[in-house]
Amino acid sequence: MNVLSVASEVFPLIKTGGLADVAGALPLALEGQGVRMRTLLPGYPAVMQQLTRPHRIASMTSTFGDEMRILAAQQAGLDLLILDAPAYFDRSGGPYLDVTGLDYPDNWKRFAALSHAACEIARGLLPDWRPDIVHAHDWQAAMTPVYMRYTGLEQVPNIITVHNIAFQGQFGPEIFPGLGLPQDAFSVEGLEYYGHVSFLKGGLRTAWEVTTVSPTYAQEITTPDFGMGLDGLINARAHQLMGIVNGIDTTVWDPATDPHIAARYGVGSLRQRGENRKALMERFGLDDGTGPLFCVVSRLTWQKGIDLIAEVADWIVSEGGRLAVLGAGDAALEGALLSAAARHPGRIGVVIGYNEPLSHLMQAGADAILIPSRFEPCGLTQLYGLRYGCVPIVARTGGLADTVIDANEAALTARVATGFQFAPITADGFRQALRRAFTAFAEPKVWARLQNQGMKCDVSWERSAERYSQLYSSLLARV
Repeated sequence: MNVLSVASEVFPLIKTGGLADVAGALPLALEGQGVRMRTLLPGYPAVMQQLTRPHRIASMTSTFGDEMRILAAQQAGLDLLILDAPAYFDRSGGPYLDVTGLDYPDNWKRFAALSHAACEIARGLLPDWRPDIVHAHDWQAAMTPVYMRYTGLEQVPNIITVHNIAFQGQFGPEIFPGLGLPQDAFSVEGLEYYGHVSFLKGGLRTAWEVTTVSPTYAQEITTPDFGMGLDGLINARAHQLMGIVNGIDTTVWDPATDPHIAARYGVGSLRQRGENRKALMERFGLDDGTGPLFCVVSRLTWQKGIDLIAEVADWIVSEGGRLAVLGAGDAALEGALLSAAARHPGRIGVVIGYNEPLSHLMQAGADAILIPSRFEPCGLTQLYGLRYGCVPIVARTGGLADTVIDANEAALTARVATGFQFAPITADGFRQALRRAFTAFAEPKVWARLQNQGMKCDVSWERSAERYSQLYSSLLARV
């Protein structure tokens, strides 16, 4: 079957978060399921510069009157359709933020154009290919099923995947006339959300099916605590809601072949991790010690629980641990971590920014990775940790709860534990999990079993791709 995926970022061409990893890995995983997936991606400068031999296959005019071209290209094994629309995407900032770190004021227009293009591709814009199913990702592509519903394509099956319901694409009502939709689309049954326009709400209302990136998160977003104001709508669509946990690209994330680490290794050669630990400590200016080396690879935000890390940092050092942090985000949280590093030179190291190769070394060299997220739809860093023998210490929420088996007494006895979970998600709860990790680390055989069990976990896309393929087939059976 032919599936059109619509995403605002795709690894390895452009990435700001886990959405890119999913959009880049899922098409490759689906090949074995008999699914041909083509991915529609905005033509940001960073994307255009990486394309080799792109060629124009169609042209169209946006609802705002601007000319746009659809380019076809093959890159990193992906079958790409690039929306070449310089008026919207040829900018010096990032995908969503300008060079000053502020949202582009016309983000509504930029991603409405992306969704409109997807709708026209579903209608038959391309000369030699038409999708059987359209799969939109997050608010940036959520207008795709909206355009399909209100422009006569409601008979074409479509899905929206929510990677993080906290980001909803909300804009003032004044933008609605520019969207090129009939007036009845600005209603409770469409885009209207408390007098404003919500792209995600519109997509959730109009898509045939809704998926999230883990079963637990699918349950969580039906509640007021996690639904971010959309729990009522999610509950109304409960029979069309499915949680499918993400996987990772195990060819990119493989400690046996990883070019970004100091020493390659596998389940039977964990001692080789010592070389990576040494390289990681040198990179962060850390002194060696007998305690565990913890790492953090994350956006530095409240959602990710980074304030909890700052709160327990002094305690980690007092217990003999080391801490290496890579990430960027909230200035206050960056400052809190840098202050902790200044208080504990040689014990805490912080690198502000995004560095993909360094994140690989951190997974290969640290003993454990800290993920105290207050909510986490799926999370990928804990999957990387499992794959690399970097024991995850995670909050009991969303995909973290679905993918890490807590090292409680029963799980340790059965030798199935892969990490540590904690709840409530507070500094005290976090500290209790860390205390258990310190105890386990002091027993090398126990720690090695945690690492080995994690590395044996299937964190690939194989099972999840099969579930998506089954979902696609069930939708086609309804046509």
